[in-house]
Amino acid sequence: MSNPLLIAYYGDDFTGSTDALEVLCMAGAEAILFIEPPSPEQIAAYPTIQAIGVAGKTRAMDPQAMDETLTKAFAQLKNLSPNHVHYKVCSTFDSSPTVGSIGKAIEIGLCIFNRKFIPLLVAAPSLGRYSLFGNLFARMGIGSKGSIYRLDKHPSMSKHPVTPATESDLRLHLAKQTNQRIELVDVLQIDQATDAIIDTIDSYINESTAIVLFDALHEKQLPKIGAVIDGYSKSQTLFSVGSSGITSALTSHWINQSILFPKNNWPIIAPAKPLLVISGSCSPITNAQIKWAVSNGFKEVILNASQIQNKEAAEMLVQQAIATTITYLLEGISVIVHTGPRLQNNISSNTIGTILGTIAKEAIEKTNIKRLVIAGGDTSSYAALALGIQAVQMIAPLVIGSPLCKAISNNTAIQNIEVNFKGGQVGTENYFGILESGKIN
Repeated sequence: MSNPLLIAYYGDDFTGSTDALEVLCMAGAEAILFIEPPSPEQIAAYPTIQAIGVAGKTRAMDPQAMDETLTKAFAQLKNLSPNHVHYKVCSTFDSSPTVGSIGKAIEIGLCIFNRKFIPLLVAAPSLGRYSLFGNLFARMGIGSKGSIYRLDKHPSMSKHPVTPATESDLRLHLAKQTNQRIELVDVLQIDQATDAIIDTIDSYINESTAIVLFDALHEKQLPKIGAVIDGYSKSQTLFSVGSSGITSALTSHWINQSILFPKNNWPIIAPAKPLLVISGSCSPITNAQIKWAVSNGFKEVILNASQIQNKEAAEMLVQQAIATTITYLLEGISVIVHTGPRLQNNISSNTIGTILGTIAKEAIEKTNIKRLVIAGGDTSSYAALALGIQAVQMIAPLVIGSPLCKAISNNTAIQNIEVNFKGGQVGTENYFGILESGKIN
């Protein structure tokens, strides 16, 4: 590697990790997303790489499992000596004290990186995520024209089956997960001079270690936030937490500094029919997308969620799903394998994701499909592991927040297959039609 890494990030799920990958690649950074933290030797195989990501699964973990996973992962990323290490979370801050605790991730980061200032930026205006006086607002859907709601009133996130949003003030939400002090640079302070913002942060740091939440309402505010954050990375690696707003802020600053140059010459995306979709998403947005697809020629294979809990029944269910899926694909018909609107249940994301990944792997090995869609943030990382995906690289943008990628795998059937990871909030009603045709209508 000829130059230091600008940034290494750890995503708490796969769909969010590809969102950050898209931001970096669109800004012109050479980037690759791994499933596990890479060694220096693996990085050396990509001598011009400027940014790397790790697609984790901590969003679905309890604090003890997060401790075991992130302590090792953060240390490995620190060993690569990047300017920044970013713990990438969902732009709707999906977390609780017992599942996907962002507070726990911050405390682990404090131990590993030993910094007194932890930047926290959750707003991502391009995705319809806004932070005002510490409160998070989210558009209904990403890449759509849905209404904007305060997070605790959001029709989807307030009813999330694992981590329902009951508090829109991110400081209060996070205070349930960590005892660390949380300060705010509010939306009015963001419009002050850069030096004034730095003085405010320094005053927080002088008192004690501080998590500093940055508000943001407009894209134009991000370069200044990026400049402020980047300034604290000069002496040693800076650890930050947040959505792809962090990468958007930093890359917009790096573009202004002529460190990066935006990429515009992306390849044309060809149609890919039949398309295979696997979905563990409970989102009403994904549910509407599945209904649209079935009404427009897709076949659905529904996994009975209650039967999955019984090992013997699950094995039979999976084999039936594999056979049906392969039959449809060989007939040239696009297929969606999904778990239906599960709502509240005790089925782990690991179980669902692994089953879906196993079905997809078998189907891909026995057909010649070129493109796969994996929907569902909590389950996507487990599905990718079951598929044997080791890393992905971005091919081209298609729907904001969810780029088309190619898989890197030791399995020749999976190697170079086109894969798209879709979060539950991403896309318009005809999303799967777009992925089948390669065109936004």
